[in-house]
Amino acid sequence: MPSPFLITNERQEREVGLLIGQITNALSSEEILKSVVEGLPPEVIEGVRCSLATERQELAESLKAYQNAQHGTADELTARAGNDPGSLLVAARVAKGWKQKELARRLFLPEQQVQRYEAERYRSISLGNLIRVARTLGVRLAVDISNPLQEPWLPSHEMTLAELQKVLKHARSHGWLDKADQSDEAGINQLRRTVAEHVGEYGTPSLLRTGLNVTDYSDDWLLLAWKAQVTRIAIKFSQRNRVKYRLLNVSWLKDLVQLSAFDDGPVRAVALLAQHGIVLVAEPQIVGMKIDGAAFLVDDIPVIGLTLRTDATDNFWFTLLHEVAHIILHYRTGLASGFFDDVDNQDIDELEAEANQFASSMLIPDELWKRSPARIAKTAEPIEQLARRLGIAPAIVFGRVRMERKNYKIFSDKIGRGRVRKQLLSRSFEADHEPSA
Repeated sequence: MPSPFLITNERQEREVGLLIGQITNALSSEEILKSVVEGLPPEVIEGVRCSLATERQELAESLKAYQNAQHGTADELTARAGNDPGSLLVAARVAKGWKQKELARRLFLPEQQVQRYEAERYRSISLGNLIRVARTLGVRLAVDISNPLQEPWLPSHEMTLAELQKVLKHARSHGWLDKADQSDEAGINQLRRTVAEHVGEYGTPSLLRTGLNVTDYSDDWLLLAWKAQVTRIAIKFSQRNRVKYRLLNVSWLKDLVQLSAFDDGPVRAVALLAQHGIVLVAEPQIVGMKIDGAAFLVDDIPVIGLTLRTDATDNFWFTLLHEVAHIILHYRTGLASGFFDDVDNQDIDELEAEANQFASSMLIPDELWKRSPARIAKTAEPIEQLARRLGIAPAIVFGRVRMERKNYKIFSDKIGRGRVRKQLLSRSFEADHEPSA
């Protein structure tokens, strides 16, 4: 389940202390901050500044909780562990003043085994070994079966067989299942198992912050099945490419935007994002979903999922920058629970408005847009001229004009229809693509 950041060992303590110092230096020195945000629009820089301040506060609180627990006051660390059994066992070990090496010695295990257990919050440990760890730490495990938990993440009892088969058909056609030729019952059971395992590790839709005020995803099995598949792909990709996210460098954002000028810009974007610790997965939506993009954490790796339900260049780049904005701006204020976005929805909250502003400013800086004749142009040339000046795809500027004028009949042949899916929804792309320099 998503929970606040938890420091579990001395190495993390040192790393967090160092990062707090680096963030403090960036926030107190315009020269250092400039190296972090070089080349970005002023309105984006201010958003980054606020996100760094939030990050520093969260890291400082996690450091304080860890250090207090080492001195016998574990309330803060336990509170940060929440209801996650694995995190609570880690908190119990720290509160006893034991290092991982000491717990390993008492369990007659290699220290590396305890490190692996704690890194994954004891998710893969057997029940017998979990009880053994708990007893060694003096922790009492309890189970309450008097009020069994509901399972809203399973396919609703109101879903018809035809609806379940629709999901199964999608899963088969997009390579989700182990065997494409298995029976319908076996295929549905595999989907149920995949979703159940995902819920056990990452939470249920009722805990997911959708980013939209008006849509309830609390029992949306389609969304969760899609998210489980995106997560599976993201884990494979991040393990293969050793992805590591570092928040103290966002100057690469300008390079991301300028990739839009290339015909294969979406493919290049996957590689550039991976170099900076973000995994981008394109996975078609199941019929009935209304999601353009999502941003969430898989462990500590930010993941962007795109459905590409609108296959157009302008929509791709705005949606991508919107989800990147959630990662940059909201890493500590919602990303652990996730954002699931319909970019056409007009009823949005503060965090969604921030992401929209970030995406718009990164693609076309506000001051430049206000002064540009492209805003009122009735012909293509002024719009294409602005795109050349910015070094971005003309489709992005045409899309901005259409959106601001609320007239989607104009320039309909200029937004790059049909140019994205064929690049990112190839099975061979998913299997073979590696980030490049």
